[in-house]
Amino acid sequence: MYKMEEDQIIRERIEDHMRIAYIDYAMSVIVSRALPDVKDGLKPVHRRILYAMKELGLVHNKPFKKCARIVGEVLGKYHPHGDTAVYDSLVRMAQEFSLRYPLINGQGNFGSIDGDRAAAMRYTEAKMTSIVEEMLADIDKETIGYRPNFDNSLKEPIVLPAKLPNLLINGSTGIAVGMATNIPPHNLVEISNAILHLIENPKADFMELMQFVKGPDFPTGGMIMGEAGIKSAYKNGKGLLKVRAKAKVENGKKERIIITEIPYMVNKANLIENIASLVNDKKIVGITDIRDESDRTGMRVVIELRRDANGEVILNQLYKQTQLQTTFGVNMLALYENQPRVMSLHDVLTHYLEHRKDVIIKRTKFDLNKAEERAHILEGLKIALQNIDEIVQLIKSSKDVTIAKEGLINSYSLSEKQAQAILDMKLSRLTSLEQNKIQEEYDGLIKLIANLKEILASEQRVLNIIKEEVIEMRDKYGDERRTQIIEVYDELETEDLIPEEDVIITATFSGYVKKQPLDVYKMQRRGGVGIQGTETKEEDIVEHLFTASTHSMILCFSNIGKIYWLKAYEIPSGSRYSRGTAIINILRMAQGERINAMIPIKEFDDKHFLIMATKKGLVKKTELSAYSNPRKGGIIALGLREGDELVNVRLTPGFLNFIMATKKGMAVKFNEKDVRCMGRGASGVRGVNLTSKDEIVGLEVALEVGDLLTITENGFGKRTPIKDYRLIKRGGKGVINIKTNERNGSVVGIKTVMEKDEAMFISQNGVIIRMPVSGISQIGRNTQGVKIMRLRPEDKVTTLARVIGYADNGKEATSDVKEVVVEETSEDDISEDQ
Repeated sequence: MYKMEEDQIIRERIEDHMRIAYIDYAMSVIVSRALPDVKDGLKPVHRRILYAMKELGLVHNKPFKKCARIVGEVLGKYHPHGDTAVYDSLVRMAQEFSLRYPLINGQGNFGSIDGDRAAAMRYTEAKMTSIVEEMLADIDKETIGYRPNFDNSLKEPIVLPAKLPNLLINGSTGIAVGMATNIPPHNLVEISNAILHLIENPKADFMELMQFVKGPDFPTGGMIMGEAGIKSAYKNGKGLLKVRAKAKVENGKKERIIITEIPYMVNKANLIENIASLVNDKKIVGITDIRDESDRTGMRVVIELRRDANGEVILNQLYKQTQLQTTFGVNMLALYENQPRVMSLHDVLTHYLEHRKDVIIKRTKFDLNKAEERAHILEGLKIALQNIDEIVQLIKSSKDVTIAKEGLINSYSLSEKQAQAILDMKLSRLTSLEQNKIQEEYDGLIKLIANLKEILASEQRVLNIIKEEVIEMRDKYGDERRTQIIEVYDELETEDLIPEEDVIITATFSGYVKKQPLDVYKMQRRGGVGIQGTETKEEDIVEHLFTASTHSMILCFSNIGKIYWLKAYEIPSGSRYSRGTAIINILRMAQGERINAMIPIKEFDDKHFLIMATKKGLVKKTELSAYSNPRKGGIIALGLREGDELVNVRLTPGFLNFIMATKKGMAVKFNEKDVRCMGRGASGVRGVNLTSKDEIVGLEVALEVGDLLTITENGFGKRTPIKDYRLIKRGGKGVINIKTNERNGSVVGIKTVMEKDEAMFISQNGVIIRMPVSGISQIGRNTQGVKIMRLRPEDKVTTLARVIGYADNGKEATSDVKEVVVEETSEDDISEDQ
């Protein structure tokens, strides 16, 4: 880079020039625009606005003036930037939801918490609040320094005297170059009490000060969750605060959520829009309506809930997914002697006290000088009154004022100021009453001078004055805390709000799911007609029914071999006659995909496995822990071959016998050790050698102390001791499980049951019958079975489910089972009935 200077070319590296220019720009932004001063808590633009309003005489008890007039005054004299920047700063100082203690009293539209902008400056009016007058008090007593304005035609204050600790009570936010500040507002009473304590205990640490300053106090109220972030901010100057809206759940015919306060700096209209968007996208289920009933008396947002919705759960979801809960990052960065510093609570209060000491000392010196000057004048007036006749004659005989002044100075040893005061004295001062007043004024000044000198000689007197002023401001402007601070031990999860209880979960073939209390279904004897358990649309059938805890994780396996995760409490409740909620609205499934297996899991560990069976007879074993990382879109559970589908999934500890049953009444009993452990994407190995047009209908744990319960589509079934099924290698054709003739129809389901268990049978029309297993005949394998469910015309049995006893999550079922030894079998023993 080159530049001309006195007809010479001076060579300069552009990198050096850019570095110097950038540093100058950065420091200008830091010091002159973006960061507040720790002494008065104001940025330059705010300070200039308030000073200009003082110069215009816009005190709190005088009429308003147009904001355009104020902005013009600021721009023309002190702040050579855009009018929008000045007006926006003025507007914010007038907003009750932005400042804890507003500095400007606005008349007209100054915006709203919904994000509405203020009216144009030509329509609005403003004047100072009484708090600003306290901030400006004593500014004319040489208490602060001044600097030239932008064109060196006027002087502007460097800081204000600030009788109130504005930086803490109103906070500040700003982004400079390479740094930013974010100081939350506080309660004046608490800050005042902390200052009083710090005066008496200058070395008090942040924990002592927190006895008085509980935490930030936002103008919009809300709740701060926990003290950890507050302590960090007050100790180090940085901390994260979790701020939550104040909301409650009202009970009635239907629960509803009432929001009365929202976090600081949150736009209420955007918040409501965000909630509505989450409801429309099915990310939050159970909300039917949102109304904003806010008015001049306060905020009130009503969220109406569905009759079966849990208000506490939905409120917790709103906290997690919306700005009903936000994080306020405290960064207590401010200027001290024109240098940016991150300060602790102790630092901020200490620097403020230093400023107030300096202001009071300068104010005292100013008052002392004025008192001494006045006393000096009064001493001259007293001399004149004592010699009034001679002085009058001297003045009358003098040719002009200059000669008279010199005569007074020389004759009575007066100063020039005293002589001028005598010449300016009115004749009315010669009365005896006026003479007494002069003496009284002089005596009072002598006492005042002595008192002011004592103040300057004693630091304690200065501190006592600060204490008196702090108490005065606290009592005059202090108010109650608005923001609650809630003690939090552990983060409350949605699951913590759900009572743990057993429920029945029902899912239909068309993809509708619901949960119901276990006691909905009454016990019936064998051969009963059952009760209506769910309302199904035409051609829909109930496919899955099982018991689970509300805290269980439901592993949902689809027909195309994908796995999805779902908490049991996330499944909406439904009545006996309702279809439930479409599972596609809960899980992100592809078109045409349906859930074929649902496994409740209490916890994931490395001791359990999932055994999967496909329609074409393949079986696969994978560690349970391979499925422990939920993803919203689901993941591949097994790699299916073309034309195959997942039929069933069972949970196992790794050493059990299993039975796979086919639609044509065959069954293969094998030990799972025959199936090696595979990865998630594997297809599996052959489990059953199927005949033509046959397919797998079920996969069950083969407990030697239990029975295999089999049901056919025409309502016939039986239970057979599992020990009647010989243990063979996987891949065989198996043995006859039940005869599938015209009377029975095809097999639709099998279940391993115990004598104490209960079973449920579901028809394609949604009819459910619940009965004790002990009421079903125990007969041999190669038999037709007995009538279990009396079906209405054109109805078919579709599903067999357990209710109590043998748990579907597999852990209770296998906790007492010892390892099974696989018996060697010959090829001739594979099937006696084939």
